[in-house]
Amino acid sequence: MYESHPRIRKKNESYFSAKVWLIKLLKTSDIMSEEVIEAVLEGKEVIVPLQKDAELLYQGGYGNLREKEQGSTLGSCEALYLVAEKRLHVVDSKDSKELNFTAVFDKLRSVDAETWTRYLIYRDLRSRGYVVRDGFGFGIDFRLYERGKYGEQAAKYIVFGIREGNPIPISKLDEVLHFIQSIKKELILAVVDRRGEIVYYSLSKLTF
Repeated sequence: MYESHPRIRKKNESYFSAKVWLIKLLKTSDIMSEEVIEAVLEGKEVIVPLQKDAELLYQGGYGNLREKEQGSTLGSCEALYLVAEKRLHVVDSKDSKELNFTAVFDKLRSVDAETWTRYLIYRDLRSRGYVVRDGFGFGIDFRLYERGKYGEQAAKYIVFGIREGNPIPISKLDEVLHFIQSIKKELILAVVDRRGEIVYYSLSKLTF
């Protein structure tokens, strides 16, 4: 769903058209039960050791299953979101000490300086009922699935995040958009302001 909001930019003859993306609130329930799942922080990874728990999470679009039924590994945003929602209990592998949200965040932030921005976008999309998976390594990017489509259809949207006051080169945006369009998906630009509020734009490249 879109609201017309044209913003056209020019750089080296590249023109972009942006529209505010009015993101829907999906009212379907999460596939997970209310059971709290146990996880372990090993180094910089959050591991779900029990296979049954790992498979339950995976059905809901959380984590990546490990080989030989050795549970799953959660992404930083997935782990933080589940901890914040009180669906995940994380302990440190070194001393079995329980880690709260702040402790888990501090550990994961040391790996990725953009963890907080990434998490804000992830949390917002998940709270609206979407399944959110890691993107293609362009920076802060996610594949976005509507509830009921995950596991059945490929993601229709790719969400690319930027922070207000931290501009990216137009050439980078052009590169991302070119790739997204080449794989027949739609690019959504998520702009996070200094207060943590997010505005989404549907981005396309104009041709003449």
